[in-house]
Amino acid sequence: MTTHSGPADRDPAAHLAPGQMGRPDGLAGGPADDSVDGWIDRWTGRASLRAIVGGMGADRPVRPLAEVLDELSAEFAKTAAEHDRTGVFPVANARRLHEEGILGLTVPREYGGAGAGLATAVQVLAAIGKGEPSTALVLAMNLMFHGRARDWASWPPGVYERVATSCLTEGALTNLLRGEPDLGTPARGGIPATTARWNGRCWELTGHKVYSTGAPVLSWMLVWAATEPASDPAPPPSGYPRVGWFLVPADTPGITILRTWDHLGMRATESHDVVFDEVRLAPEAAVLLGDPGAPDAAARQAEATVRAAGWSALTIAAVYLGVAEAARDWLIRYLHERVPTNLGRPLAALPRFQNVVGQIEVRLTNARTLLDACARDVDAGHELAGRRADGVKAAVTEAAIGAVGDAVALIGNPGLTRANPLERHYRDVLCSRIHTPQDDVVYGTAGRAALGL
Repeated sequence: MTTHSGPADRDPAAHLAPGQMGRPDGLAGGPADDSVDGWIDRWTGRASLRAIVGGMGADRPVRPLAEVLDELSAEFAKTAAEHDRTGVFPVANARRLHEEGILGLTVPREYGGAGAGLATAVQVLAAIGKGEPSTALVLAMNLMFHGRARDWASWPPGVYERVATSCLTEGALTNLLRGEPDLGTPARGGIPATTARWNGRCWELTGHKVYSTGAPVLSWMLVWAATEPASDPAPPPSGYPRVGWFLVPADTPGITILRTWDHLGMRATESHDVVFDEVRLAPEAAVLLGDPGAPDAAARQAEATVRAAGWSALTIAAVYLGVAEAARDWLIRYLHERVPTNLGRPLAALPRFQNVVGQIEVRLTNARTLLDACARDVDAGHELAGRRADGVKAAVTEAAIGAVGDAVALIGNPGLTRANPLERHYRDVLCSRIHTPQDDVVYGTAGRAALGL
């Protein structure tokens, strides 16, 4: 268990802003100021963030992205087995991603980032996933968050800017926390049990989140929660609680990480439970709230889901495609190196092995082509691309699982031996099935649409 806070009876006035735990610069917050700018400045200790971003990277040589990705993938692969064994996130990998400017790749240009689109993001994630997929998954969440910056346009002025700048200057990571023990996956509907109570001066956030990818290394948690109707200062006319997102600095008092993550694969993502115990947040922490009982709520939610689908589905697919490509590469090396004494030549010389490797290659090439094409269409704003992204995710992850499974079946026992990376790749790629949207939802939706239902 990791606790990010002090005692539960903390003074509310002293903790409207986060504490300084984990701050890379060691700066302390300034005097109390309940304005938006004062609240955010206490998060970062920065006075002129635009100036800092504007001066970043001026003296750094620019290298081709493909060259950087090949280097990082090979570097991360060297320690992947150890992090799989220990289940500890490779923090050094995150530092390297920050050094190379990868963490802020999708931060919009107006905030100092590269403004990269989804097509670039999937290229990056497949390469990093090929080297160390837990790193890639945490990176995917961060790239996805910043890639969807236009969805955060209604946030209080300056809030997203400061999150973006902390990513660019400090390597701050962000993720959305939605899943809960009783609710299950939010993609299947429901109202969160995590509750924000207004005490007259600040929000008090209480709840329990599960499968929080990268929890110990996050700087920002975008938490899905519902307001308490009785205390809500702006209750909706429907009588429902307002539901939406609260932006929580990860070092705010009252946050506890329960180290529950002990899975078959993707073990180093540290996707632990996170508990919020009356976590006190400034008014502006309620960055995006809506009324689920409003007449247009369903339509607005459907529109938001389609907008997010391209980023959420395709970034996940890219990570696991990278895992499958790593498995393919290992298999090819193995077949060239393995020379049975009764054969006198490498297994790669046998038609049976050539045929299976060919099937794997075609399957993964088709998956890569489909993924890249859909990502480009999303970037181009094609209306159908977002609606098709879930199906592409299902097709790509099915191809990835099939390819790695074929590799294991082809070589038998060595494929399931812990000393060989293929065993780890197989465990990791199987985890693609549990990510939203899950296959039954994808196929059911597609079937109803095709049938006109």
